Amino acid sequence: MPSHYVEDIADLRMSDAEEAGGKGANMGEMVSAGLPVPPGFVLLRDCYLASTKAAGIADELNAAHREAMTQVSDTDKLTELCQQMQTLVLNAGMAEDVRERVLAAYRRLGSGTIVAVRSSATGEDGADASFAGMNATFTNISGEDGLLDAVQRCWASLFSPRVVAYRASRGFSADPAMAVVVQTMIASERAGVAFTADPTTDAEDRVVIEAAFGQGEVVVSGSVEPDTYVVSKETGEILSRRIGYKSFKIIRGTDGSDQNVELSEADRQAPVLSDDDVRVIAEIAVRSERHSGCPQDTEWAIADGKTWIVQTRPITTLHRVGKPAPETHEVVAQGLPAVPGEASGVVRVLTDVADGARLQDGEVLVAQMTNPDWLPTMRRACALVTDTGGMTCHAAIVARELGVPCIVGARTATTDLQDGMVVTVDGTHGRVLSGRATGGAQSAPVAQPAAVAASATEVTATKIYVNLAMPDSAERVAATDVDGVGLLRAEFILTDALRNRHPRDLIARGEQETLVDALAAAVGRIAGAFAPRPVVYRATDFRTNEFRGLQGGETYEPVEHNPMIGYRGCYRYVKEPDVFALELRALARVREQNPNLHLMIPFVRTRWELEECLALVDASPLGRQRGLHRWVMAEVPSVVHWLPEYVGMGIDGVSIGSNDLTQLMLGVDRDSDLCAELFDESDEAVLDAIGRIVSTARRLGITASLCGQAPSTKPAFAEYLVRMGITSISVNPDAAERARRTVAAAERRLLLEAARAGNGIRPE
Repeated sequence: MPSHYVEDIADLRMSDAEEAGGKGANMGEMVSAGLPVPPGFVLLRDCYLASTKAAGIADELNAAHREAMTQVSDTDKLTELCQQMQTLVLNAGMAEDVRERVLAAYRRLGSGTIVAVRSSATGEDGADASFAGMNATFTNISGEDGLLDAVQRCWASLFSPRVVAYRASRGFSADPAMAVVVQTMIASERAGVAFTADPTTDAEDRVVIEAAFGQGEVVVSGSVEPDTYVVSKETGEILSRRIGYKSFKIIRGTDGSDQNVELSEADRQAPVLSDDDVRVIAEIAVRSERHSGCPQDTEWAIADGKTWIVQTRPITTLHRVGKPAPETHEVVAQGLPAVPGEASGVVRVLTDVADGARLQDGEVLVAQMTNPDWLPTMRRACALVTDTGGMTCHAAIVARELGVPCIVGARTATTDLQDGMVVTVDGTHGRVLSGRATGGAQSAPVAQPAAVAASATEVTATKIYVNLAMPDSAERVAATDVDGVGLLRAEFILTDALRNRHPRDLIARGEQETLVDALAAAVGRIAGAFAPRPVVYRATDFRTNEFRGLQGGETYEPVEHNPMIGYRGCYRYVKEPDVFALELRALARVREQNPNLHLMIPFVRTRWELEECLALVDASPLGRQRGLHRWVMAEVPSVVHWLPEYVGMGIDGVSIGSNDLTQLMLGVDRDSDLCAELFDESDEAVLDAIGRIVSTARRLGITASLCGQAPSTKPAFAEYLVRMGITSISVNPDAAERARRTVAAAERRLLLEAARAGNGIRPE
């Protein structure tokens, strides 16, 4: 454990995100950019880890969480497990040394300072995922006891059903942890959010601002219909304004708690912001985008005439806009277009999350306001309509990531629409149409909304693949503009299909066919959805500490001091050929119907181990099938030397795992908070290794790919890969469109340079 657990917000940067969470790291970046950020500090995730370890509950908690990740479709079981985990955390308390450091940091803010306490979970608010509003936030907290209690409740919220369901839907398999942000509370008179790209049209030339009176919770929770202002980034001109109906505001009451205050009829329909206010907020939001390098979702607050930025995160999903449905059906409800696309289905009006079981797969969910607690229910809906909320409320953000057409702020939808009605939700234009409108999808599960069927706007020579971890999203992602699956992770599929049982536990009980059947079914669904596009399956790459967490794992797994570079990957297949053989049998069964499936061997260190591994593949039913491509992951630097030998052994594809390659090239654990600034995949040594791998692959005529997010978030990195001649890159589904645009721009620059060189014109 480090000698410190708490950091001042001003001292944090994005390189600290693994320890401080996305929220804490983002705030530190905003301070460094000179933006007005309330002072505060962050309890690093080690505070949580140290406290659960000190209480002796860490192993029990993580085991329960892994089980809960397999039960997201069983609402009752999921709720039961989550209650158990939250009780464990709340009863555990806080480790004494953690408590001392937290209170010391609070006293430095000033005795009795009123603070906001916000969760900042590991993996939260990144460019490819957003836990917006899912974990707990507590406002108007004062006093040491109040602060400690709020922190523990933040930790406990890590195990709410909505968070566990979201993590499962995103394919996250690591044990969760929680950092907590503590900031001086702004007694806001007006507050809201600002998007530096229009989430409903994908337009990045404007800022969309939503505003309400009092604290910003009424906006992000969807409790009121906020004002909406659209501002041109280039000129600062206010392009449009829509005054919402704001029935109440939240302020700090005399007893220190949040208090709802009803607004007069005049105030309910009054504009929240002046033109000058709008421009100031837009300027701050644009500065946050410029500093971060990607569109931002920013929360702001105004107090005593000063505008503060209290939170910012990358916008995780931007969609294309389709054509409106033909005007042949009556408009039965109308609101704000939060998530584009169309879907048709039977209406189900729900008044409480407890009624979620009433919603059948493929129905249209209609509610007064739908917050992230409804995630398990939302996953079954084909579309979502709410009475209140703005297009940046929690429900809209979650709906975007699920790919569900969504309309918010429809005001009277719960009374205008009745159970059993058949409607088409036009999320692009904010309309609910009677009947099944032409172009609307039939009632179907959320896996295939029309929103993802938009045609590509860019064509690239470099293939854009996606990384997948779960079959649930296969059909939805396959309907988008991607060229295949460059990395199909086996680990989550395996644990989900086997309900967290260790493979050797199955073998010991004579149940190995269960593994083969379950794996074949899950992988087959993905391969079928993407056919005939390639799907590259990475063989199971659990580390021993992860395997030990499975049921029965302690019987079969050794304890390693450094499992990251221990008994894993290719070497493990050689030493445990019986387990590997089951995996190969499952893949062979899938390829009988889907020959687009191929095999990738991870963490290859030496020539001899790969030679023995490929002999196992060749002797299996999979190896005897025609057309199978054999890939290796390029994670260990030795691949730079051995790649020609690997190709000579029959390898016809190489995929660079940039995270592992970077940490092994630079000798730095990417999870280490002490050495975080050393981890840089753009380091010249790493780029040189990548360049040599790609150039060798080109020279020998094999496919070269890279798995990672850097090409979609760092244009210079993407351009380097394109210049090297990489065949493809593979990113998370939410980043695929952005990655294609970035790669297309790099390819156009290269063509322009080539044209200029051909005409004797020197590049600028």
